[in-house]
Amino acid sequence: MSASPLHWLKSSYSSAQGDACVEIALTRRAVHIRDSKDVAWPPLAVGRPQWAAFVRATAQV
Repeated sequence: MSASPLHWLKSSYSSAQGDACVEIALTRRAVHIRDSKDVAWPPLAVGRPQWAAFVRATAQV
């Protein structure tokens, strides 16, 4: 993980009640993903190319 604090962005698909929130933080090498309801768990980090492939695949569903 990066030495500097991550800037988290909440998914636009998260509910207004805050009960289904996914957040991401971008760094030069990775995309960090977390469940905003349980931020004590370490975020999942994936490479930017893998994240782009995931987004493309889910956009087709």
